[in-house]
Amino acid sequence: METLRTDYLEKFERRVEEELLRLCTSAGMLNGTLLASEDIDEHWRTLAPEYMADAVPQVKDYPTVSVAWASYLGMGVAWGWDNDWNLCKQAPYSSYYGKQGFDDMDEHITFDMLNLLPDGYETKNIENIIRRCGETAVALIRHERIEPQSAMAFHVFARACRVMYRIGAAIELKRLGYKFEKVEMPG
Repeated sequence: METLRTDYLEKFERRVEEELLRLCTSAGMLNGTLLASEDIDEHWRTLAPEYMADAVPQVKDYPTVSVAWASYLGMGVAWGWDNDWNLCKQAPYSSYYGKQGFDDMDEHITFDMLNLLPDGYETKNIENIIRRCGETAVALIRHERIEPQSAMAFHVFARACRVMYRIGAAIELKRLGYKFEKVEMPG
């Protein structure tokens, strides 16, 4: 039973990742590849418990926000990874909060950390793609027809949030100029 559940969750996570990567690529925010760093990916394990504690109560009234803010968190971590990883990896989850805590985490990360302009073109593009990714993730979760408030619903939601976090990190890494390049190894 546990193996079936793990297999199901991994398949679900891959499907969400593929769909969101396709969406971000078609919007020009990514280039068909999910830019990633093991440091950033692993840091989700540190931040996830507190993120989930903030996000789960939001699901009923703000389902898109509950998953979408994970992308902003990923962007903030990727920004910190590029600037000063030693400082970033020690920063508490609450350092990503805005003045209103979780509610304005998106604005704090976008404006105060990434230094983007509130009405700027880049800001609008990021807001748009993260909203669209959040809506798509919620639709994929709903498509699963899992009993609300069940353990499985929590795990599916958590997997979708992890994908959103990785998408946000990838968008920020691309924005910072990172890219995958084929390297020829001497043979």
